[in-house]
Amino acid sequence: MSVKKAVAKQYARLVDKAAGQLWSDSPPEGWITTMRKALGMSVQQLAGRLAVSRGAIYQAEQNERLKTISIGQLEKLAEAMGGRFVYGIVPKGSVEEMIMDQARTKARSMIYRTNAHMALEKQALQLDILNDEIESLAREIAEKRPSDLWAAD
Repeated sequence: MSVKKAVAKQYARLVDKAAGQLWSDSPPEGWITTMRKALGMSVQQLAGRLAVSRGAIYQAEQNERLKTISIGQLEKLAEAMGGRFVYGIVPKGSVEEMIMDQARTKARSMIYRTNAHMALEKQALQLDILNDEIESLAREIAEKRPSDLWAAD
């Protein structure tokens, strides 16, 4: 295994592990409000811990729900409540599934383009053979991971 592939696998394991540990959906009221209420902390008390107005806390809670709050502000609010802010970008499935899905997309595009030319010469592949070729090429692309894997076609 090449060093490049070993490093990529280490990153994939790290991201996949993080994905399994995170809850991806925010509570309807947002994390700030949920954490504050779980602690039994009033808006006034949280505002006092940050030396800001109650309005600033209400605004932060609203900004979180609107997804316009900054990471720095979330970190400060979490710290003021005695918690910690966790941030991450994780795959919807596994990293390998995402790579294979992209490889299939690339393979499908390549095979369909080739098959279109073959069809002009009345040599188009049958659907089952076409699908087998796509899957075979996708596995090859996923294994080699060319630099244009994620490039738009």
